Amino acid sequence: MSDIIQLLPDAVANQIAAGEVIQRPASVVKELVENALDAGATEVTINIKDAGKTLIQISDNGCGMSPTDARMAFERHATSKIKSANDLFAIRTMGFRGEALASVAAIADVELRTKREEDEIGTLIHIIGSEVKAQEPAAGNNGTNFMIKNLFFNVPARRKFLKSNATELKHIIWEIQRVALPNPDIRLLLIHNGSAVYDLPPANHRKRLVDVFGKALNQSLVNVDEETSIVKVFGFIGQPKYARKTLGEQFFFVNGRFMRHPYFHKAIMRAYEQLLPPDTYPSYFLFLELDPGEIDINVHPTKTEIKFENERDIWPIIHAAVRESLGKHNVVPSIDFDQSGSIDIPVPKKSADNVRFPEIQINPDYNPFDNEKKFAERGYSPFDKEAGQGRSSMPESGREKRNLENWEDLYQGAQLKLKPEPRGIKVPHEDLYANTPEQFSGKRVLQLKQRYILTPVKSGLMVIDQKRAHERILYEKFLDVMKSDSVASQQQLFPQTIELNPADSALLKGILQDLLQLGFDIREFGKDTFIINGTPGVLDVSSPELIVEKLLEEYKNSPVDARSKAREQIAVSLAKASAMDYGTELKQEEVDHLIDNLFACATPNFSPDGKKVLTIISTDDIEKSFSK
Repeated sequence: MSDIIQLLPDAVANQIAAGEVIQRPASVVKELVENALDAGATEVTINIKDAGKTLIQISDNGCGMSPTDARMAFERHATSKIKSANDLFAIRTMGFRGEALASVAAIADVELRTKREEDEIGTLIHIIGSEVKAQEPAAGNNGTNFMIKNLFFNVPARRKFLKSNATELKHIIWEIQRVALPNPDIRLLLIHNGSAVYDLPPANHRKRLVDVFGKALNQSLVNVDEETSIVKVFGFIGQPKYARKTLGEQFFFVNGRFMRHPYFHKAIMRAYEQLLPPDTYPSYFLFLELDPGEIDINVHPTKTEIKFENERDIWPIIHAAVRESLGKHNVVPSIDFDQSGSIDIPVPKKSADNVRFPEIQINPDYNPFDNEKKFAERGYSPFDKEAGQGRSSMPESGREKRNLENWEDLYQGAQLKLKPEPRGIKVPHEDLYANTPEQFSGKRVLQLKQRYILTPVKSGLMVIDQKRAHERILYEKFLDVMKSDSVASQQQLFPQTIELNPADSALLKGILQDLLQLGFDIREFGKDTFIINGTPGVLDVSSPELIVEKLLEEYKNSPVDARSKAREQIAVSLAKASAMDYGTELKQEEVDHLIDNLFACATPNFSPDGKKVLTIISTDDIEKSFSK
């Protein structure tokens, strides 16, 4: 039998490595921008087309590379940062594995132009699918310029599973944010399809946060600064009143590198206990600095999961730093033991003529055993419960007699008359009101925990998810609106101005025409600012600004890519953003209206994103639960 184990060709090995390192266009942007920072660049320009699927161009003014280094950079495990295993525990640079360029070159058309300051002429290298097409001298500016074209051209399965342009752009923006925040002294320019998404000049940390997330963030920031022998923690946290219902503005950085750390996230959430509205998340941008030897960043290909040698000691430091900052800014009550002022305590005058001491009225002739003697003379015990002569058989005071005579006055004006409980049966208090006219108006419908609607049907009990039902109703209404020529728009009496961050602004511009067809009247009003003049007439909108923000959040998470389905996805996103939240209490007529509209839909069983709207618990299942 012949040998069956063999070495993989370099091209295949690089494609396999690319599956771990390069997951989407954002992965290419991340790797190349980090390389630019490691090269000492102070200006980095990222130019992308079609969310990176067609073109990713990244240029910097870093140190550049020699012709030999430029060629070696595309070899697997080629790096300038590590020379021995000990260097892995003293890493302060961003990239160090040496797999990025080899992985990118294996699944794309790559062109590199680079030049060092001391060289008269630079170098051009052209590689397609790990195959070197050209390496020759070329003119160029100091630094490095990468052009990545047709990503995943030779891995169609990976390209097929890329998400919509909006989703892929969102991931690219996330990667730029993770690089921009810990490096405020670097100028970053992000261009998508010819439009500037970010143009971030050098600044301090606070100004960089405002440039990235918009001016509205500035008023919510609270400074954090704590230095110990273990770790230095600094940065900013958001005030509780500005907390949002969606995640997205929570950042941890350690030694300038972005990381995810659920354990430290809990430390911050614990500091915000009893300060946040339900189901909301505070913003935080915290930077940790400590000895590189106490962390291990070589545990995941994306280098976002980091192990700490003493994370149990760091947890209370982060918690205390956040809690202290909230207290200093009067967000939570705090006790200041270093107060310079004194507290005025009233002191009585020396003369006690006007002081009245409390008086206690007692009956010195009272004998507690007199009642027992009277009961004994009558032949029964005052604690005889079987005869129904317990406490009520004891002599009654004048007040007790009046209470017994006038007890019916307690129920004057009450509309609800309850029948007495059957002897020996304990009825739960809430069940006493189960069939009141105010709750059901004679209908056999019940709202459970302000989340589900229960109603009996022929085969058993039907349970409806009220939020998903509302999503289905709104979705089909929006589809009808988009098919019709006439669009009903409800004009706002007082138009609202909404300011978005550059990423959301670019997304809203892309879907603005489709929103106009749905009944929105939204106009641009300066850079990243819009005016909402009207909303769809089918919506009962109390906060148009909140609807637009939720719509953008839902649309960014959309998996749809085909342009022909883009409008349908907008209808889905708008339905989910506009539907009632769980916890909404519905009146009887609102419940009836919801059920009637649901079963008038073409597909009442499923929500727009395919989740089950209703289920039926059969009578057999109910009987089985009581058979044991």
